[in-house]
Amino acid sequence: MVVDDSVVIRGMISRWIGAEPDMEVVASLRTGLDAVNQLERFNPDVAVLDIEMPDLDGISALPQLLAKKRDLVIIMASTLTRRNAEISLKALSLGASDYIPKPESTREATAAETFRHDLIQKIRHLGAKARRSPVHTTASPPLAPGHDKPRTGLAPAAAPAQVARRSFGLLQPKVLLIGSSTGGPQALMSLVAEIGPVIDRVPVLITQHMPPTFTTILAEHLARTSKRPAHEGVDGESIRPGQIYLAPGGRHMRIARHGIDATIALDDGPPVNFCKPAVDPMFTSAIDVWQGSIMSVILTGMGSDGMRGGKDIVAAGGSVIAQDEASSVVWGMPGAAVNAGICAAVLPLNQIASKLVRVFAGDRS
Repeated sequence: MVVDDSVVIRGMISRWIGAEPDMEVVASLRTGLDAVNQLERFNPDVAVLDIEMPDLDGISALPQLLAKKRDLVIIMASTLTRRNAEISLKALSLGASDYIPKPESTREATAAETFRHDLIQKIRHLGAKARRSPVHTTASPPLAPGHDKPRTGLAPAAAPAQVARRSFGLLQPKVLLIGSSTGGPQALMSLVAEIGPVIDRVPVLITQHMPPTFTTILAEHLARTSKRPAHEGVDGESIRPGQIYLAPGGRHMRIARHGIDATIALDDGPPVNFCKPAVDPMFTSAIDVWQGSIMSVILTGMGSDGMRGGKDIVAAGGSVIAQDEASSVVWGMPGAAVNAGICAAVLPLNQIASKLVRVFAGDRS
């Protein structure tokens, strides 16, 4: 179900979806009120929901849609303004499955093509997992702030998967690196709220697949949630314990050595794994600075970004923890790491923080 007050955007998205053999547009609607009133009639698996619409905007329609169909996958679509970035992140906490930035102008062919690719992938992966999950059509209360993941009708976190294939590295880790994508903002909020002792001991560097403006807002949320300083990485700045550094949207964040200091090195090169920022550049560049004293975590997300860099970290003597499938919104990135055999632990999101606190306290069992 495509919901957008722009007839041009509705038509463009509908054509893209209609061209995919495994997807069908069941409704193309102008307002959030239309979506709420006609949800039962069309019964979609996925709704692409604009934020700014007449009668009933996207953020107001969101809880009403989920109240009628709990397992509905909702992808929020908005232009790249600070206000819309704030609303999109709020939507995730209210139960939206994901968000996607719309190009400012459909005349920009490159931007439109990136938008098409990302949207189709999000619909395919999120819709497929929702269809495999038990169907819930009755309303349920919203999740409390800080819960492991947004309400999407997906299976709850299971017990830790017994698939760890490597021992933790022997060296005491001097840094924590985290990579995430789809479902990542909520996962990151949950994680940083519980790893204060780790942040106080070492620097924490995060790459979340996210566009500009969105990363600025996410860094502010991470600071509030963790009660520790958090900001987008600045080219050339020194990396210090007690700080959270987030890769800025549209730039890869690498780590470099400058004298005795580890520093941020922002890279405006081409996308890696179709992403910019990407996790692999951060992971691999960290080895030149910290060698085997690296702890890395791969959270929920589409694709396989982080797997190759994780291999390099393990080869250097560091360690990888992956989020398990049941607690992931999409088990692409962590699943790729698990299948590559590089993980020292595969855990539900709500158990990763306690494991990290123990590891950084010296327990690497």
